[in-house]
Amino acid sequence: MKRFITALWLVAVFFQVNAAEKWSLDSCINYAISHNISVRNAMVDRSSAELGVTEAKDAFLPQAQAQASQSFNFGRGLTAENTYANRNTSQTGWSVGVSLPLFQGLSAVRQLDYSRAYLKTVAEQVEATKDNVELQVIVQYLQVLYSGELEDVASEQKRLSEVQLERSRILVEEGKLPELELTQAEAQVAKDNLSVVNARNDRMLALLDLSQLLQLPSSDGFDVRPLPEERLRTLSSEEVYTSALQSNHGVLAARYETEAADRNIRLAKTGYLPRLSFNAGIGSSYYYLNGFENAPFHRQMRDNFNTSVGFTLSIPLFDAFATRNRVRRAEVSMTTARLRQEDVCSNLYKSIQQAHLQAVAAESKLEAAIVAEDATKAAFEAMEVKFEFGRANSTELEQTRAEYIKSRISTVQSRYELILRRRILEFYNR
Repeated sequence: MKRFITALWLVAVFFQVNAAEKWSLDSCINYAISHNISVRNAMVDRSSAELGVTEAKDAFLPQAQAQASQSFNFGRGLTAENTYANRNTSQTGWSVGVSLPLFQGLSAVRQLDYSRAYLKTVAEQVEATKDNVELQVIVQYLQVLYSGELEDVASEQKRLSEVQLERSRILVEEGKLPELELTQAEAQVAKDNLSVVNARNDRMLALLDLSQLLQLPSSDGFDVRPLPEERLRTLSSEEVYTSALQSNHGVLAARYETEAADRNIRLAKTGYLPRLSFNAGIGSSYYYLNGFENAPFHRQMRDNFNTSVGFTLSIPLFDAFATRNRVRRAEVSMTTARLRQEDVCSNLYKSIQQAHLQAVAAESKLEAAIVAEDATKAAFEAMEVKFEFGRANSTELEQTRAEYIKSRISTVQSRYELILRRRILEFYNR
């Protein structure tokens, strides 16, 4: 019993430690891909496509079947004298046959080609689904980090307000400031405290969204690590697009879908071609007529034993336009696949171009935001000195502090916007 309790305690400690451990971006991506329902559905589709290839290969194999029959007849029947009489008869028979396709109008070969092309399409669709999940995790992961930095800014804002409140209290006690200044400072602390609460709630909601994206059973104890320092450059849109056309799984899936549609047209046209098969079989039977002397079972089986060998040629003459309609339907699917491929490439180029322009804009905005933050910080520090010497009131101090906090928020926004857009470009460029 003590060992059992100790084991339970160790399991509980293990889960507590793992629950408290912060997740990295890679661990979030790997967990999301392995648990995402869309990815799992896509993998099921791939398994089905693999089975289709196996079925296409099996179509080249011969078919063998065995049959056995037993029949009974009662009542009047036609005799050898061309008269009717009441006679009961029974008949037993068996046969074994083999059918080997020699030429199937190339349908088996083209079915195998189509199945393989379709499997390549589905396999790339699985990878494209994984890429979509990965991109969603990256965006949401950065949203959590962004919300965390906004919470830090709000906490810094509250700290500055609390410092200002203490200064105002001292100055009021010394008679250098009126009571109204102290009341305003207290109101500002309460306002900033509300901002901290709102920022913390925003971060918790961002964490909840990320945990739900990862299909976690609960977000309790879930947290993420900051990203390591990395220097990503802003790639050109043409460079990224050229690379993406060769490696992007969505583009490859659309390309393979077009190839599969072309092979489906060839498969449909096999309905115009003849088919030739080889057939062979053996069999025997036993016949019993009531009221007459019948040969023994083993003798009849021996005497009635037969073998057969033959060829079957099937030439399509008119199938009510079924083949023609299948070809036309396959051609329509081909047109749809080509349009889908063009749409995928077009949307990819738009996404890359948009990410590039947003990265360039964020880079310029970040540079300007850093300069503005340094300037507003210097202005705020200078205003603090003036306030301490009574040469500035709390309203002026609050205005400079608000400008400083605003510039810090702009810097954070620009930095994470730049990180996100550069990561998107790197994502499409691999």
